[in-house]
Amino acid sequence: MLITDQGETVHRATSDQAVHVILGPTASGKSALSLALAKKIGAEIISADSRQIYRELDIGSAKPSPESLRDIKHHFINEKNIGEPFTAGDFAIEAIKRIREIHGRGKKAIIAGGSTLYLEGVLEGFADLPPANEAIRARLLEELEREGNEKLFAKLLQRDPQQAATLDPTKSQRLIRSLEIIEITGMSVTELQARGKKAHSGLSFITTGLARPREKLYKRINQRSEEMLEAGLCDEAAMLYEKYRPILQHHRIPALQSVGYQELFQYFEGLISFAAAVELIKQHTRNYAKRQMTFFRNRLRVSWVEAPENESELAALGERVANIDQ
Repeated sequence: MLITDQGETVHRATSDQAVHVILGPTASGKSALSLALAKKIGAEIISADSRQIYRELDIGSAKPSPESLRDIKHHFINEKNIGEPFTAGDFAIEAIKRIREIHGRGKKAIIAGGSTLYLEGVLEGFADLPPANEAIRARLLEELEREGNEKLFAKLLQRDPQQAATLDPTKSQRLIRSLEIIEITGMSVTELQARGKKAHSGLSFITTGLARPREKLYKRINQRSEEMLEAGLCDEAAMLYEKYRPILQHHRIPALQSVGYQELFQYFEGLISFAAAVELIKQHTRNYAKRQMTFFRNRLRVSWVEAPENESELAALGERVANIDQ
């Protein structure tokens, strides 16, 4: 690991072509910086966003504009259909493969996004976790249906508070998996992670995190939520609700449990008012940003910089980051 004179962290392995990583909480400005940097250094962007990979999730996943997608080649955007599985492990394997392909074409790569497990898998590798135990998982799923998410989340909070801090009761898949691992191994995910990760990819990473004061970040989140609604988020959610409602009645679709969609689905079902749905979208997005920061600070090695507030600051930061590996 090297520290540059600007304070950025560089994880050196065997590759001499560094991969820039731009991460941060939602609404921190990752897309703008990654686009500016890609144009400056001639790079392609690897999207580390677990929702942008799905077609039909456009406004709610804050995908880059069609113009941005035309200007800069992006990977892992609009590549899967809703309901098609794609895990953090799948992303780590495929992202490293694509980075090598990009390098093979003489170009640079930028990873940009905020999906915590996607980023951890590529940057740090994964601990050697046990395979699923169908009997334990089935029992936990029954317990989930019988007692609810909050009860199982409280159990995880008691057994593995650090892991619990990176999710919330609505993240049922990760909740079940975390409890399953505890039952199989007698150890928490946090303990297993601390014991060591699988072999690294051999790539070098320059990892830059965008930070904002909490008040400013929350204000941006509230504003962006309003902008998404003005751009047609409610219509997009209504289309998805009508199309996938027969499946949702019997099965969970992780992509559609995202913030922005799940609250509007509750409105469509008559469970809450539209105004309440809007406030919940803002609140849940703020909660998500807080969990992201907890994860990044506890699980990843990141050099944090102040997020730019205007075009001139964005240009200056892009120039600074671009020059790190020169």
